[in-house]
Amino acid sequence: MHEVLLFYKYVTIEDPEALREWLVTLAVKYELLGRVLIAEEGINGTLEGVKENTDAFTAELHTYAPLSDMGVKTSIGNGKAFKKLFVRVRKEIVGTRFSKEVDPRVASGKHLSPEQLKEWYESGKDFEIIDMRNDYEYQSGHFKGSINPGLEASRDLPTVLGTLEPLKEKTVLTVCTGGVRCEKMSAYLMSKGFTDVYQLEEGMHAYMQKYPGEDFLGTLYTFDKRTTMDFGGEREIVGVCRLCSNKTETYVNCGNDFCHLHFLACDSCRGDASAEGKTYCSSECEQGLVDKRRGLSEEVKLHV
Repeated sequence: MHEVLLFYKYVTIEDPEALREWLVTLAVKYELLGRVLIAEEGINGTLEGVKENTDAFTAELHTYAPLSDMGVKTSIGNGKAFKKLFVRVRKEIVGTRFSKEVDPRVASGKHLSPEQLKEWYESGKDFEIIDMRNDYEYQSGHFKGSINPGLEASRDLPTVLGTLEPLKEKTVLTVCTGGVRCEKMSAYLMSKGFTDVYQLEEGMHAYMQKYPGEDFLGTLYTFDKRTTMDFGGEREIVGVCRLCSNKTETYVNCGNDFCHLHFLACDSCRGDASAEGKTYCSSECEQGLVDKRRGLSEEVKLHV
């Protein structure tokens, strides 16, 4: 059986390049594929392999002192989640471009466990969930009652801060797939004067694994060949086809090379694609109404 590992930790890495070299050796040893980002601020990775090898990899990974207590989440894989191994050193493990003062190693939102969030839901506690993922991820699945700021990328949080200002004095919970984004986003909100900030410990992944089919509507977006996943249980499909508004959980990329918008499209609309096998996000993209000097049509500009 194949297994996917999801892990991150904000912790000072004294020699990121040395850690990168060791991780490459380790991943090759255990025949794992996937992506790992390493920075001075920590590590963020997703890898897949057969379970025997992922277990052995995790055990060795925890021998590296700064990562000895790092949580590693697991889910069922299919052996096709990744095509290659990608391990890189970057300035950040999440591309926020926030100022250096926003540092989760120093201060971030209070950790809220899945069990505590379940209690909040059941007790009717007054709180707001802010989904810190990209907008297209939100479309196929999200927590009930959550706020979608409409982010195109993590670095866009400052541009939408004004819409979140009314929540400054409220209890807010930042959420994301595995925890790495919402932890840094919680630190940013705190730096901007939000007074009661929490982050979902281990992210949506942990909550869905603990409470499959409960409180999370739809399916969880993944950045691998699986595209979406769930953990069983009865659930509501909330994804809507961009082209006809039918329910769907299938993503495609716009066939216009200047657009490539990632969006939801139902089987019927994908079946109506052109002879080239492409599906377009709009009639403008399908008709090629693009100013090639700029590379973007007015329609496409709204989505990049």
